[in-house]
Amino acid sequence: MFTWLGRFAYRHRRWVLTVAGLFVVLAAVWGGGVFGALGSGGYTSPGIEANRANTLLDQEFGHAAGTADAVAVYVDETKRMTVDDPAFRQQVTAAIGRLPGVDVKSATSYYTPGLSDAQRALLVSEDRHAIEVSLTLRGADDASRLKSYGDIQTSIRATDGLKTYLGGGFTSEYQLQQLATANLATSQAIALPILLVLLVIMFRGVVAGALPVLLGIFAILGALVLLRLLTFVTDLSIFALEITTLLGLGLAIDYGLFIVSRFREELERRDGDVGEAVAAAMATAGRTVAFSGLTVVIGLCGLLLFPEPISHSFGLGGVAVVLFNIIAALTVMPAILGVLGKRVNALSIPWPRRRAAADAESGGWARLARAIMRRPVAWLVASVVILLAAAAPLLTVQPGLTNHRYLPLSNEGQIVANMTDNDFPDGGPGRVTIDVAVVGGVGDGALDDYVHRLSELRGVTSAGVHLRDAKVAWVALGYHGEADDPANLQLVKDVRAQAPPAGASQLLVGGQGGPALSLDANNDTVDSLPWALIFVAIATLILLFLAFGSVIVPLQALVIAFGSLTASLGVVIWGFQNGGLAGLMGFHVVGTTDLWTLGLIITIAFGLVTDYEMFLVSRAREEFLATGDNERSIAVGLQHTGSIITRAAVLMIVVLAAMGFTSTSLFLQTLGVGLTLSVVIDAVVVRSILVPAAMRLFGRANWWAPGPLRRLSDRIGLSETAPQPPAGHPVEPDPAQVG
Repeated sequence: MFTWLGRFAYRHRRWVLTVAGLFVVLAAVWGGGVFGALGSGGYTSPGIEANRANTLLDQEFGHAAGTADAVAVYVDETKRMTVDDPAFRQQVTAAIGRLPGVDVKSATSYYTPGLSDAQRALLVSEDRHAIEVSLTLRGADDASRLKSYGDIQTSIRATDGLKTYLGGGFTSEYQLQQLATANLATSQAIALPILLVLLVIMFRGVVAGALPVLLGIFAILGALVLLRLLTFVTDLSIFALEITTLLGLGLAIDYGLFIVSRFREELERRDGDVGEAVAAAMATAGRTVAFSGLTVVIGLCGLLLFPEPISHSFGLGGVAVVLFNIIAALTVMPAILGVLGKRVNALSIPWPRRRAAADAESGGWARLARAIMRRPVAWLVASVVILLAAAAPLLTVQPGLTNHRYLPLSNEGQIVANMTDNDFPDGGPGRVTIDVAVVGGVGDGALDDYVHRLSELRGVTSAGVHLRDAKVAWVALGYHGEADDPANLQLVKDVRAQAPPAGASQLLVGGQGGPALSLDANNDTVDSLPWALIFVAIATLILLFLAFGSVIVPLQALVIAFGSLTASLGVVIWGFQNGGLAGLMGFHVVGTTDLWTLGLIITIAFGLVTDYEMFLVSRAREEFLATGDNERSIAVGLQHTGSIITRAAVLMIVVLAAMGFTSTSLFLQTLGVGLTLSVVIDAVVVRSILVPAAMRLFGRANWWAPGPLRRLSDRIGLSETAPQPPAGHPVEPDPAQVG
């Protein structure tokens, strides 16, 4: 199949490139329209109790004026004016007057007529140099209100004399989204020139070095087209673009590196026969790229089993770009190589060349493999101990909520949170409460008794009926501390454990951004993660069996991949939750971990860590089919792939680490460093040590499968090796791959 595909792309190379060129134009023009079609939000599942409570209260009472969707803090940092000065009042009322009515339903300030003294006191700081304005935004749902929030960023600000800070409500979502877009643009701008330089050095040529980057551009543009098509049938978050850019570039570099390297090797083996070199490269590296890409797709499909809409956006965006990476690698890349032929080595860079090994068994990687295979048990135990030690911090994980604390300390969302906690009475009007929806015909006495019982719970600072009609009562509970403090999470459980008042048909506990949301969101992730992992495991086992016709290799790959990921997550917990990397990266330690972020790292990294093992095992399998010698196949497989996988890992690390270390959002820092660690651990410990040791211990059983399953694999026809070069043309090692 893959040999045929390579020959087809070579024979029709100009037509393939013409169609690809037209598609690029279409993608740039029409696909670019996806930027205006993507939404925001969807960070938690609509089905969790906290969100059902919030939705019920919003529908029952309407999004009433006075609801604090966000707050604006106006402060005289010179301490010369107080809120009683006419100039202070004029600046604030002028800013409020500029707010567009299409975006803002109400703006309640210290100067709003008709407020009681108690209400007014909540809106002014204790030193009287700052006031809060509570903003109620227009919109049918949170997503539309978040858009309204973005529209008032300029008009809400005072123009002279006062400093304005926006916080509360939608600020965390908006700022995290804005930071993600800006941070990823910065990281890509830093990574791209580094990647180009490294590729030119690795390939010792400008033309060959540029090809993987072109592959990435094509894949990203293709993904934009698919994402825009998806926006006609489902809602997608702006974060779909973030993963598209990240994986599109990183995987294209990997796949381009493998295919171009194998093509150059085959071109040398076949005395410049371009057509046969393309066919051979596709039958080997192309085939492995296809299966490796599909393992990444499987991992990303696991995100579709998470309940949060943003997970679906991440998954669909990732699947789209990986599919186009595969398509481009299997069609466009061989066509380009067919046109270039020997000119793939054009614009070569004079660079000292390492002495090639005499054969594929005497290079440095082969010697490492043989050293490991001489004592496989010792190496295997040492590798497992390292992975377990790295994974140990997972035992200390503290579930938490992604909110304003994930913003940099200099961000206004953080500044407002600190000001309201320290300078305003009882946190001001934007304080978060635990909201209880009491549904049913509850009498006054029964409701009063219920509220009294809630007020006596440990951690409740205030309790009262916020709004009420004939069908629903909205009870609001105050508390101190963060939404994911263990005491506040326990408070939610205690509230839910209380007996309902007489006449109540339903009780729902929620609150925007509060402890109920934190508790329910993390429980939702914990409940759905096993199903996602089971799906990924089963689908990967089937795919790897079809790729290798073996039972042991897929099981081994699966166990090793999850072991590697567990180690990566342990280091993430140590570095971010426990603060081990705070000094290096300069972030504020939150002390908790959003479990959804860990799930995101697992599903994205799964394909990446399986990727490199597939290239190693695939090359080892080629040798085993030719010789039947298991130890030789492992040594030759690592020799042929060791250097190139290391280079691919270095390039992927550049892409991921650029995001992790240049971002100012703690979410992106965690994601970037977590993915980087997964690649580092896989390349250093797993692929170089653990896999050769395990394969040595299993021996010929690595390639065993029951007769019916083997016949099924052969019948499907996905097992394929490279067409052999003509007699008299021995295999010569690629000098760029030995050492």
